[in-house]
Amino acid sequence: MHVDVIVIGAGAAGLMCAATAGSRGRSVLVIDHSPKLAEKIRISGGGRCNFTNRDLRPDCFLSQNPHFCRSALSRYTPRDFIALVERHRIRYHEKTLGQLFCDDSSQQIIDLLKAECDAGGVRWQRPSAVSGVSREGDLFRVDTDQGARFAASLVIATGGLTVPKIGATPFGYRVAEQFGLKVVAPKPALVPLALDPDWLARFGELSGASFDSVAWCDGPEFREQTLLTHRGLSGPAILQASSYWQQAGGREALHIDLLPEVADAESWLQTARAGRQALATLLADHLPKRFAQQWVDFEGAGRWNVALAELPRAALADIAAKLKGWPLHPSGTLGYNKAEVTLGGVDTRDLDQKTMAARRVPGLFFVGEVVDVTGWLGGYNFQWAWSSGWSAGQAA
Repeated sequence: MHVDVIVIGAGAAGLMCAATAGSRGRSVLVIDHSPKLAEKIRISGGGRCNFTNRDLRPDCFLSQNPHFCRSALSRYTPRDFIALVERHRIRYHEKTLGQLFCDDSSQQIIDLLKAECDAGGVRWQRPSAVSGVSREGDLFRVDTDQGARFAASLVIATGGLTVPKIGATPFGYRVAEQFGLKVVAPKPALVPLALDPDWLARFGELSGASFDSVAWCDGPEFREQTLLTHRGLSGPAILQASSYWQQAGGREALHIDLLPEVADAESWLQTARAGRQALATLLADHLPKRFAQQWVDFEGAGRWNVALAELPRAALADIAAKLKGWPLHPSGTLGYNKAEVTLGGVDTRDLDQKTMAARRVPGLFFVGEVVDVTGWLGGYNFQWAWSSGWSAGQAA
C-alpha cells in the first residue's frame, strides 16, 4: 500500500494530524496497535475529557527548549478547538482555572476526531503491530503484521510512557534515535510523590485527608488541593509541582504553604497567643484536625505541644516559616502507572517548531506526548496534542 501520509498512533495528536492532512486532500493511513480508538482520551477527566484550557499560555509548558511550543500553540489555539467542539454540537462546561470538560462523555471527543478523519478519507489499520520503520529512497517503509506500507510522510504520534496498561511503549523514542534525533530522558510527570518511611510512619495513616494549599518546586506556585496518601502526597497542587521536581532531577525540596489564606503567619500566631490555645488546636481551624496534630508533633518534635503563649518568639517565627513553606524531600514518584503525562521525549531542538518535522530527515514528523513538551494539569496537554497534530497535518 502506498499513501501520502502514514500516522503511527491513533491518540489525540495522531487523529488531529490525520484529520488535518486528510482535509487537505492527502491520502492518509492511521496505524495503531490497540483495538480501542483513543483510549487515553476516553479515560481522561473522569470520563468527560478536559479537552483544553481557556487560560493557556506558552509558559504553562515544560521543555528543555521552552520557546519551541509557541509557534504551534499560536497557530492552532484553544479557541480553534472550542470552535470545532461547538461545530459538532458537543455541550461543555468550564470548571476551575479555565478547564473545559464535556457535559456528557469523553467519547464525544473521540467521535468528533473519528468523524473529521472520515470526512478527510482517512484509512485505518488497527489493531496492527508495527515491527519496523525504514527509509527506501524518498519513501518511508513501515513493516506491519499486515504487510509493508509506504508513504512520503511519516508521523510518529505514539505518545509517552504513561498508563502502560493501555499500551504505552517507547516505540516513538526508538524511531527518533534510529533516525539520529536526540531524546530527552523521559520521566513520569503530573504524578503523585512518594515520601520516606519516617514521614509515612507519621502521616501515612491519614490517607484520604486533603486541604487547600500552595505547592511549588523550583518553578511556579500552584494553589489547589493537596491529598495525603498511604505512600506520600497527591492532589492537583502536588501533581503540578511534581513536573518541576522531576525537571530539577529530584534534587530540590518541594514546598507547601499550609495556610494560603494567611498572608503573615507570624503575625497571625502572635495575635493568637492571647487566647491560650495550643498550636494544634489553632491549626485545626484551617487543616484536618488529625493532620494538624501530627504536623505539630512531627515538626516540633514534642516542643510545640504547649499553649502558644508559652512558646518564645523565635519558635513562632520558625513555626510560621514552616507553615508557609513546609519543605519536603520526596523519595521518588509513583511511576508511569499513576502519572498523567511523560516529561521529556524527542528533543525539540531537532524539530521544526512550525511543522513538527525532523530538521535532518525530510518527511518525518513527531507530535503530541512523544515530544519534549509537557503541559500543566488542566487541559494543557490535550491542547498541545491538537496544536502539534494540526501543525504537522498542515505540512505532511
